[in-house]
Amino acid sequence: MDDTLWAFSDNSRDTFRMMYDRYNFEKYFDSFDHYYALYQERNTELWALYGNSKITKDELNRARFLYPLQAVGVNNPELAQAFSDDFFSVIHTLKKVMPAAKEVLEYLSPKYNLYILSNGFRELQSHKMEAAGISSYFKKIILSEDIGVMKPYPEIFHFALSATQSELKESLMIGDSWEADIVGAKGVGMDQVYYDFKKEGKKGFQPTYCINELSQLRNLI
Repeated sequence: MDDTLWAFSDNSRDTFRMMYDRYNFEKYFDSFDHYYALYQERNTELWALYGNSKITKDELNRARFLYPLQAVGVNNPELAQAFSDDFFSVIHTLKKVMPAAKEVLEYLSPKYNLYILSNGFRELQSHKMEAAGISSYFKKIILSEDIGVMKPYPEIFHFALSATQSELKESLMIGDSWEADIVGAKGVGMDQVYYDFKKEGKKGFQPTYCINELSQLRNLI
């Protein structure tokens, strides 16, 4: 879902910029880029902890929004919470999708059963899909919160196969995250398409397929 179809990086940055201006954070930070760099660094660390069940979802959200303020000497949990609440009320309304996403979905949906398998939050993912106009292409959304296990762990892939009544040998995982999508799918013997739009390259093994643009899927399946 995120950064494979829905343009998470762009939509997230746009929402943060909106909140930064709304809350006059120029009082605390040298620039928006200063704020966003602090947030992203800590967010990556916290998501790793969340993915390994070391912290809860609430702890993840509380810590990642508070950290940039604390880093500049502003220990104000109430401000961070208000910023967070507004952020989540807005982000799922943004509509940017990845290049050629809708065209590729138009091509794929008559030929294949399409499903979303995501580590994203339940209260956001379906709303993001609706805002972007892509919900109708998919038969089911399967989220890590449904079973309490995140990609790349095999349990969520097996759950997805069962929930969609799909055969492993007939299934294909398409995603932009090397670890969550590609390593996860390979771990259960599922073919993969690595959507390497950032052109980072493969990391340890050759995926079944590798593309830099979604439009290349037309030549593969």
